[in-house]
Amino acid sequence: MRKKQLTMLVMGLMLVPFLMSTASAKTLKIGSMGPLTGPYAADGNDIKNGVLCAIDVINDEGGLPGYDKIELFPQDTACDPKQAVAAANKLINLEVTGVIGAYCSSSTIPASATLAEEDILMITPASTHQDVTDRGLPYMFRMCGRDDDQAPAAVKFMMEGLNAKTVFIVDDKTTYSQGLADGVRKNALLKGMTVKGHDHVNQGDKDFSAVLTKIKRARPDVFYMSLQNHASGSLMAIQAKRMGLKAKILSQDAMYHPNFVKVAKAAAEGIYVTYGYTDKSTPAYQAYAKRFNANYGEIGAYGTYAYDAAIAYFKAVKMAGSTDPAKVKAALLKLKYQGASKKVKFNKKGDSGSSYVAFVIEDGEYKLHWTPMDTHQQKEY
Repeated sequence: MRKKQLTMLVMGLMLVPFLMSTASAKTLKIGSMGPLTGPYAADGNDIKNGVLCAIDVINDEGGLPGYDKIELFPQDTACDPKQAVAAANKLINLEVTGVIGAYCSSSTIPASATLAEEDILMITPASTHQDVTDRGLPYMFRMCGRDDDQAPAAVKFMMEGLNAKTVFIVDDKTTYSQGLADGVRKNALLKGMTVKGHDHVNQGDKDFSAVLTKIKRARPDVFYMSLQNHASGSLMAIQAKRMGLKAKILSQDAMYHPNFVKVAKAAAEGIYVTYGYTDKSTPAYQAYAKRFNANYGEIGAYGTYAYDAAIAYFKAVKMAGSTDPAKVKAALLKLKYQGASKKVKFNKKGDSGSSYVAFVIEDGEYKLHWTPMDTHQQKEY
């Protein structure tokens, strides 16, 4: 009997180091939010893959002090406000310390309010509506630009880059697209342009002949196409070309995606889009692009911002030596470095600024066409 007890004691002592190491093992849990299914899935998966790419980089650099691994819990919002809130609650239950997302402003705004109840920090790589950060939530940050920067840049481009005097605006009534369209209308009128119409379509529409007929009859210099994502945009572009629309087409950052060109094909040629300027010659971008391309293929509109958002969060956790939200926030506000997408520096509101430029699609590629300032100068708040 004593021999058996002695054997059990020896085995127990042998297990102590293992149990101690297991108990001390720590996992940094973070979440991502975006549409992983449905018509916006390409954008949501770009966000998820951008975060995964950032995790790979941190792991290659030796990881984060005090943590054995970083685990990502991607959540599907489907760009639906109710599903986004459900996703936020799931991440709360999973005890994540930070969230990268979401994509649609209509998802980010309610989801961030839910996360704020538990003091969970959120950095959106894609939601541009000004209310995302203007509400004053203490732990809400944004890596991409804002609609109230993009809208005046779009009008400036129409007037200076396209010599336009008239515009017809169409949006799909989503928080993002309508907010941006309203901003374009406001700025166009302030600058003396004539707005020949501001019409709306619905998410999920396939036939745009009615609104395109109105645009053709109005004969504007520019047709401003403000839609939630490239799936709808490509259909509208194809139908506009078939109808023989003469107006120059200008769209927004949601159309800065390889899938827009792949689907619209010839109809995409000559279309202009505004997007935040990224200097792709920097070592930071080139290193990121090489890794992303190798693992996930072509880089979409928000993969780079998601990567930078995740890297910024990891840098802040390392600087703070903690995942305490107040300490991480303080560290984020001190960051200033060259990211893959731009120079990363947040203001007190949580915005990081962006310099909007215009691209034109030629030979299936987005080519820099116009910039309102030196392209190496990024707007800072």
